[in-house]
Amino acid sequence: MSRPAIDFGAAAADYSRHRPGFPEEFFDYVGRYGVGVEGQRVLDLGTGTGTLARGFARRGCRAVGLDPSPEMLQAAAALAREEQVAVGWVRAWAEATGLRAAAFEVICAGQCWHWFDRERAAAELVRLLQTGGFALLAYFTYLSDPGTVGHTTEALILRDNPGWPAAGSSGRHPIFAADLSAAGLIHQDIFWFDLDVCMTHEAWRGRIRACNGVLTLPPAQIAAFDADLAALLARDYPEPLAVAHRVFGILARKPG
Repeated sequence: MSRPAIDFGAAAADYSRHRPGFPEEFFDYVGRYGVGVEGQRVLDLGTGTGTLARGFARRGCRAVGLDPSPEMLQAAAALAREEQVAVGWVRAWAEATGLRAAAFEVICAGQCWHWFDRERAAAELVRLLQTGGFALLAYFTYLSDPGTVGHTTEALILRDNPGWPAAGSSGRHPIFAADLSAAGLIHQDIFWFDLDVCMTHEAWRGRIRACNGVLTLPPAQIAAFDADLAALLARDYPEPLAVAHRVFGILARKPG
């Protein structure tokens, strides 16, 4: 299996230790639609460290996390063991999973839909989803409004990576709803809400090292960036940090 253009596995340790997972409020919200019901078969595409797969498993779902990175899957499995939740793990691409058709009642993708070949991934999602099942695309994004630690940190990233396209993200991606509709799914909801995540300096630095605007830099440049961010935080931002984040989701359903 070939490696992705961005080696997220290189940041697996920071992802597992420092990148905030989807909060309980997210699972509560989608639960209103019947997503995350005990016993449901859930497939988490691009699972990374398994934040969605583990979250649904905690609610009694039969969850499977799928990712092309062996390092990410290893980190995800370790976190699942720590939490004592049962999750199955599959190494594969979202566009060609090799899994049985109509095998899942919920298929989700967290923080990753933009990395996929979206047309092929949507077609594979529809193939794997049972009639009446739910598709869920989700993001959990720090916000970078002026005056926030996110804004100051992104200025530092742009100093070293001026072509980074994700700076200033609103955390909302409504355009992806069209991918699901084009594949034949019925739109159900687009939602978002904001909350603060309490973080130490160490956790924020780790979360930013796992940001694609940083992890694509050469290792020596990453280390220098991290040292500069540590100095900035120590000077201007007392602990703990209250970092504003946005939960965003798109729900669709397979007709029939």
